[in-house]
Amino acid sequence: MNKLKLIIQREFIAKVKNKSFIIMTFLSPLIMIAMGALIVFLTKKNESNVKEIVYVDQSGIFSTGDFKSTETFKYEDYTKLGLEETKKKVQEGKHFGVLYIPKIDSLEVLASSVEFFSKESPGLNTIKDLEDNINQKLRSLKMEKLGIDEQKIKSSRIYSDIKLFNFSGEKSSKMGNGLKVGVGTVAGYLLMMFVIIYGTSVMRSVIEEKTSRIIEVIVSSVRPFQLMLGKIIGNVSAGLVQFLIWAILLFAATTVGGMFLGVSSPELLSGDIDAQQLAQMQEVMGNKADFLVELGKLPWLTMVFLFIFYFLAGFMLYSSLYAAIGAAVDNETDTQQFMMPIIMPLMLAVYVGAFTVINDPHGPVSVIFSHIPFTSPIVMLMRVPFGVAWWEILISMLLLVLTFAGVVWIAAKIYRVGILMYGKKPTYKDLWKWIRYSS
Repeated sequence: MNKLKLIIQREFIAKVKNKSFIIMTFLSPLIMIAMGALIVFLTKKNESNVKEIVYVDQSGIFSTGDFKSTETFKYEDYTKLGLEETKKKVQEGKHFGVLYIPKIDSLEVLASSVEFFSKESPGLNTIKDLEDNINQKLRSLKMEKLGIDEQKIKSSRIYSDIKLFNFSGEKSSKMGNGLKVGVGTVAGYLLMMFVIIYGTSVMRSVIEEKTSRIIEVIVSSVRPFQLMLGKIIGNVSAGLVQFLIWAILLFAATTVGGMFLGVSSPELLSGDIDAQQLAQMQEVMGNKADFLVELGKLPWLTMVFLFIFYFLAGFMLYSSLYAAIGAAVDNETDTQQFMMPIIMPLMLAVYVGAFTVINDPHGPVSVIFSHIPFTSPIVMLMRVPFGVAWWEILISMLLLVLTFAGVVWIAAKIYRVGILMYGKKPTYKDLWKWIRYSS
């Protein structure tokens, strides 16, 4: 036991004393914030780029008011120049493209005969804006032809705004559901990155010790299983410290922000804000105050606890496989053939979360993948903000722990044989032989 403790301490200290670990621990939150701000800035910058589009209407149906200019699109009528002359002028000038509407009597045929010429391939928003303008005009003409009063139809439109409650009477909102999607997705992606980064760190550590032959000295006094487990626990401890530092920084940020807004940090994190405090926040932040309130209503304590558990169990599950791969090969290049079976479940979990959990967090696909041990750490974290029954979480946790125990046992068999094997590029057949090796 003392030997295992020494290995854990050695791996942990080596990791946390690394300059890159220290720098990234404190810079990562700032980098993530900066990346988010950069994406918002670039999006707004892209939207502020006005596309000037000219149209040639030989049908005589459209007028200047039918093509409504916006902050992104500006329309001009070049019908008098004709199509060919307009195309030449646009090619030589600064306009984005030419919309051509031919002379066709049938509205149905005309709808599928409109053409657009541009210097560059148009984006989806450009096509949508053009089609919306055309569809609106053709729809009005079709209604007029059928004797339908368009104004009455417009006046009859009613837009619903459904209020969301659970059976205990707690109110939620569309913004709250959007935040649940966002927070769950970030938690899932963050866990995947942690597993890959720290799992790869374990694998590289094993390869370095093996190629330098230091491993031969170490295993003379320590059992291979103890060495592997010590490396895994040492690295997972370093990752946990990094996560806890981020949690402390987040709590400090909410405390400072709460003082600025006149709200205590616990109230801000729990969403327990009265009308007076909300009014004060709205004076300072406007509509963004509602965003903070909805963010505080998320089950943060449950999410933090489960993130820690799934990070520990998920990392130890995958890092045991990374350690086995590191022991089986002589250099990092040879690991590529074994990496795909490890990466695939992680990628599958992310895609299931992105395309299934978001649309139906309690559907059969989401539930099944939140219980499969190789995908549950990510998928379950994405489901938790939407509310998951305690028995589902317990089953998922139990299956993950049992699978971890089995995978560690298998990985230890590969590790103890592969750690002293040199000069041969292993195959899956070799790994199977090492697993069956009993002495």
